[in-house]
Amino acid sequence: MDGFDLGFFAEVLVGGLLSGVMYSLVAIGFVLIYKTSGVLNFAQGAQLLFAALTFVSLVERGVPFALALVLTFALMVALGLVIERTVLRPLVNQPPITLFMATLGLSYVIEGVAQLVWGTQVHALELGIADEPLEFLGIMVSTFDLFAAATAGVMVALLSAFFRYTRVGLAFRAVADDTYAAIAVGLRLPRIWATVWAAAGVIALVAGLLWGARLGVQFSLSLVVLKALPVLVLGGFDSILGAIVGGLVIGALEKLAEVYIGPFVGGGIESWFAYVAALAFLLIRPSGLFGQKLVERA
Repeated sequence: MDGFDLGFFAEVLVGGLLSGVMYSLVAIGFVLIYKTSGVLNFAQGAQLLFAALTFVSLVERGVPFALALVLTFALMVALGLVIERTVLRPLVNQPPITLFMATLGLSYVIEGVAQLVWGTQVHALELGIADEPLEFLGIMVSTFDLFAAATAGVMVALLSAFFRYTRVGLAFRAVADDTYAAIAVGLRLPRIWATVWAAAGVIALVAGLLWGARLGVQFSLSLVVLKALPVLVLGGFDSILGAIVGGLVIGALEKLAEVYIGPFVGGGIESWFAYVAALAFLLIRPSGLFGQKLVERA
């Protein structure tokens, strides 16, 4: 490398940040569930796959795009409500490992149902956005990446506003801060859980469409959630702001590492560098940048 190219560096950085916004969207689905119920919802990936597979299968069967989107939206909300009612509520006050194993099993159930209903073939998902380079302030940016990041950013902003300024959102924050105090003042915990799981279903829909359009709708799509784990480690498992910041940081780091470190280690670093960074950060600050530190009193 003869010299440092600032323009090229900016292109790589912007590309990483745009991918990071999509990571943040997936991570927020985890945060919403974890903050209110203490459950690391491993079924989030299966929900994402189910949403993308349902939508693309409906479109391929001749259902109009808008109607397919509405039907899939309704189905994901219903799925979130069913999960809360049949899986989470009966396991309230169980150890965290029990809840985690329940969501792990649930992920395989959802994938199995998706395979049974829609089949196993790979689908191409078109959202009408061409993946072409676009020059923006002298930087070449993918049109689809820009669209996906903008969509994810709007979704994140809407969720943040909803949980900050609405009555349901205030109730959610109260439960997240102190569950027992929230119950004591009369908040209905099952209703709040149901709302949060429904919101997680909607997030899975948006993330599923965006990632499905980028990678194709196939069963490996459920593994996208693994990209959210370094984001959660960095930002904190119970912080929406942390999910946003963590996604941006992880997205930028992995792109920069692939371009500037990859050539010296044989390439392929983008697939695992985020986990190395997360592990290193975990040793320094286990609670994440914005996560709450656990204080135990003897």
